[in-house]
Amino acid sequence: MSGTGQAQAPLRVVFDFDHTLYDGDSGSHLFAWLIRRSWWRTALALLAAPVLGPMVAFLPTRRYGISGFVWIGTVGMAGPRTLDGAIDRYVATHEAQIRERLLPAALEVLRQHREAGDRVVIATGAPPELASAILAFVVHEPVPVVGTRVGPRLGAIVAVRHCHAEEKMRMLRELDLGEVDVAYSDSSADLPLLRAAARPVVVNPKRASEAMFRRELPPGTPILNWGCRDRGGEPVAAPH
Repeated sequence: MSGTGQAQAPLRVVFDFDHTLYDGDSGSHLFAWLIRRSWWRTALALLAAPVLGPMVAFLPTRRYGISGFVWIGTVGMAGPRTLDGAIDRYVATHEAQIRERLLPAALEVLRQHREAGDRVVIATGAPPELASAILAFVVHEPVPVVGTRVGPRLGAIVAVRHCHAEEKMRMLRELDLGEVDVAYSDSSADLPLLRAAARPVVVNPKRASEAMFRRELPPGTPILNWGCRDRGGEPVAAPH
């Protein structure tokens, strides 16, 4: 059937989380808090920083650097359920700071997609429990979240499947999401996702990455700033 009154089919929409819906790296904020819980974790992190820090800075080794800091923050934990409890405590005790980091312009776009009946998925490099707990402050019905899976190893909790780059795409395919209609992300690591989307939207990119996104993505791809003051993109006014 066709006609001007025909309802638009629901879109399949993927949002990144960090620097897209949330101003910053939510996982780093969580694990920094976990490390600061004790002096010896802090000392161990400082000793490891000259090795782990440069690994985090480069895309090919990022997952290994992050895993090192996660190990330091969780050593002694019995399993993922213990980490889930720590996430709950972190979110509950940092509600004001977390709310300030949620980007109103981004949340408005998320709301519009959900009200339109679109199938929305959050795909993040953070643990999915963390993104879900943060979104619960502002989204009253659960949103599906695909994120980094963790498990016990060497006396701590580490990432066993990092939701990142091509692996993020594999994890999304396991949802039977089908072809992605719209994707929002800030990250060069999400180029596989942005390239796969019929309508890629770059939001809050690093200023140095804007030219790369223009080269790699179709002409006319929006490059927007949803409120990250230290990031690039065309500013979008937040809803009042």
